[in-house]
Formats: sequence, C-alpha cells, structure tokens
Amino acid sequence: MNVSSEMDKFARKLERYLDEILPKEEHFPREFHRAIRYSLFVGGKRLRPFLLEAVYSLFRKESERVLPFAAALEMVHTYSLIHDDLPCMDNDALRRGKPTNHMVFGEAKAMLAGDSLLTYAFELMASRSDFEPSVTLEAITLLAGAAGFRGMAGGQFVDIDSEGKEMTQPLLEYIHTHKTGEMIRAACLMGALLASAPDKEKEAVNEYGKWLGLAFQIRDDILDCTGTARQLGKSPGKDKKSGKATYPALFGLETSLHLAEEATSKALSALDGLGKTKKEVLEEVALFLCSRET
Repeated sequence: MNVSSEMDKFARKLERYLDEILPKEEHFPREFHRAIRYSLFVGGKRLRPFLLEAVYSLFRKESERVLPFAAALEMVHTYSLIHDDLPCMDNDALRRGKPTNHMVFGEAKAMLAGDSLLTYAFELMASRSDFEPSVTLEAITLLAGAAGFRGMAGGQFVDIDSEGKEMTQPLLEYIHTHKTGEMIRAACLMGALLASAPDKEKEAVNEYGKWLGLAFQIRDDILDCTGTARQLGKSPGKDKKSGKATYPALFGLETSLHLAEEATSKALSALDGLGKTKKEVLEEVALFLCSRET
C-alpha cells in the first residue's frame, strides 16, 4: 500500500463530507462560519480519521459508514489545535503553514470556533450514525474519554503545568501518551469497535494505537528541533523557547530517535494478534508515520 497516496485520497473524501455537513460561509453569522471552516480546511494530514478508516476497512467494506465518526475525530483534533495556539496556551502564529485562527479572527472568535467544532463532533456522531445504538454510544464514549481529562485535555494541562520545571521520563511519557497518544489510540480502537472486530483483535489494535501515538509524538518533538517552518507548517523551535517537556530536551536527539524507534517496534509487535494481511497494512502505516519529515 502507498500510505501517502491512500492518506491523500481519504483526505479528499473526508473534506468533501465535511464541506457538506458544515454551514457554508455565506450563512449568517458569516464570520463565525468562516472561522469554523478556516482551520478545518486549511490543510492537515487527517491522520486520526485515516487511522479509523484504515482499521475499519481491515474488517468490513462500505467504509463510507464511518465518515461521521472520522469527521468527528478531525473536528475534535482541529478544535484542540485552535485552542492550543491561543495566547493563553502555546501562543503560536502559524499552523499548517497559515496564520493561526486567532491571528485571523481574534481570540474570542477563535475560541468559539473551536468550541463549536468540539460540540458539533458529538452531535454528528449521535445524529448521523447508522450503526447499532449500543455501538454508536460506545464509540462516542471512547472519543469523549480520549479528548477529556483522562486523555488529551489532561495531557495538555500537565504539559502547560510542567513548563520550565524539572522533567522526568514518567511525567514526559504521561504528557505524550495523553496529549497526543490518546486520540491516536482512540482513532484506531474506534475503527475496530465500529467494525465489530473480535475482542482479541480489538486488543491488538488498541495496543498498536497506544504505542503508535507515543512514537508519533516523539517524532514530532524531534522535528520541532530539526525541521523548518516550511516543512512543518508551524513555528519550529517553539518547544525549546517555551521550556516545554520534550524528549530531545530530556534525552537529546540521538536517544530520542532510538526511543521513537523502540515505541514503533512495540506498536508493530502488538500486531501479532492480527492476521497476516491486516498486520501488513498497519505495519506500513506505522513505518510511514514514524519516519515522516513533516
């Protein structure tokens, strides 16, 4: 599988769906809808929804069925980026190669745009799902937990609270596995859950997603040190300037690369619980994501 090509193809399909379900910019209040759509359509890998669809497709056909959940994942992720870039958080002026939402629309409007994406994500899953109600509820619960205090928001809080303080590996791993890893794990597990995969295979996918999320964020830490604004689509070197807890700050680049490879290996080992064909697909995805340069 050409992972890059498959991601691009899925991203186009997802963006068509998002365009259909969101209010157009000409709808009143126009600037509000512009702000909501701005960060969502400014680009991005669409990684989390792609993972959901990729896992689902291992078990079931008709992957169009998962689009409400894939779109919800991307909206929750985009909301988190809008809020993460605000002056009260990371105070960044660049995201996905474009001015951040608050730089274009102001802080208050950016915050409301993010709030709207978060809440609409759950409305979308509840109202557009054609899966069994119990399965739909379980998927909604999974995403809510991954995005909230037990997941992304909790990791972001500890990340902010740790700025400029002495860092340990357990605390750093907590930040990464929660701030980034939980949403990636949830994306993988949602795919298996919606496909009604056997419990053993759901467990394998869950473990894969957990380690993939950590490897992905360690790689992100490394790229913040080595990449350019053009490559990354955001301001490089901000982690160091802000005193952020990162793997390169604690271990240096060489050890961080080794730890990223170690986490990737654990993600691949988790796939032993899957059949050969399914395993090969997710192996290719992991190796592509964890060797990325952007």
